Amino acid sequence: MKEQTVTFFGHRDTPKEIEPALRLTLIDLIENKNATVFYVGNHGNFDAMVRRQLENLSKTYPIKYYVVLAYMPGKNAEPDEHSIIPEGIESVPRRFAINYRNKWMLNKSDIVVTYVTRNFGGAWKLNQMAEKQGKVFIAL
Repeated sequence: MKEQTVTFFGHRDTPKEIEPALRLTLIDLIENKNATVFYVGNHGNFDAMVRRQLENLSKTYPIKYYVVLAYMPGKNAEPDEHSIIPEGIESVPRRFAINYRNKWMLNKSDIVVTYVTRNFGGAWKLNQMAEKQGKVFIAL
């Protein structure tokens, strides 16, 4: 089975009550779907939960996860082995950087895990794009 790459999109205000379901989904992806590479953003509750679970699971499973940054780190920022910047983002105007980053993550992934509860906003738009692209789609 081909190794799978997973990305995540969810609302900034995602409630912490979904974290157990998120963890079970991640374990299933790793154990049963050959998911080995994970891309996650760094804005809001949903991204924070995903990062926390990936960090914990990386101690048990041979996975790689990357926090994909929308902005170049500041001069005094400490490099992090899990942080990456999408190719080409340096030429994107700052107000479009998160959208560029999210599309980059979507295009790199085979599987998309989402937490979307309303039909507007960035997470919803990416949800629609993932469906149109025929990505394997898991809604929490």
